Amino acid sequence: MKIGAHVDQQDAIAQAKAIGAEQVQVFLGDPQGWKGPEFTYPGGAEALRADAAAAGLDLYVHAPYLINVASTNNRIRIPSRKLLQQIVAGAALIGAKGVVVHGGHVTATDDPAVGFDNWRKAIDALETDVPVLIENTAGGEFSMARRLERIEQLWAAVSSANGSENVGFCLDTCHAWAGGIDLATAVEQVRAITGRIDLVHANDSRDTAGSGADRHAHFGEGQIPAELLAGVITAAGAPVICETHGDMGPDIAWLRERVA
Repeated sequence: MKIGAHVDQQDAIAQAKAIGAEQVQVFLGDPQGWKGPEFTYPGGAEALRADAAAAGLDLYVHAPYLINVASTNNRIRIPSRKLLQQIVAGAALIGAKGVVVHGGHVTATDDPAVGFDNWRKAIDALETDVPVLIENTAGGEFSMARRLERIEQLWAAVSSANGSENVGFCLDTCHAWAGGIDLATAVEQVRAITGRIDLVHANDSRDTAGSGADRHAHFGEGQIPAELLAGVITAAGAPVICETHGDMGPDIAWLRERVA
């Protein structure tokens, strides 16, 4: 099980070495913006790919938070699909193992089935060999990937798309806890739906179970019992990325002491 963290792209290799990460996740530009990929690593995409390979580091990319391919609003959905295509193309240039993207949402007046079908259409149109890893989300009553029943409907939709073989799942422990999923059975339940867990975002939560609040905490400083966190990560058996802001070295060490 490889363990790593989200780091700054421009200093990714040095930061990984400093915290003992075996893999890293980066943004390709502003996570809150619509602009396409930007390569801030010295020497650009080719240098990042080469230096990561030389260091034995796997790379993952987190797509911008604004992407919502489920939306029924053309002014959101169409730019979201365009930006997702640009991000997966950029991820291919750095040799990334996957692109993590949030499940998105519809509105209170929308039929959720339209949002699920919009996901199918997005995967149909996407041109990529880099896996798209759909991440469960923490809040929102109209989210596509907060609750298990919605994840099941989403997965049925994307599984029927052309290119479904390039779709995977990223399980976020903080999001699952805040979203009301029982961490004791989360891996079993998610695998029963998707058949896979490709990546784990390992984060404690500042808030209580079912709160809907996406606020990460360092391990031991949040509300999730340590045995639950270690248990879900061990059961998933997938590569791990820690995402809480600040020094990730202690979080990586915490995990290595507890997971098999």
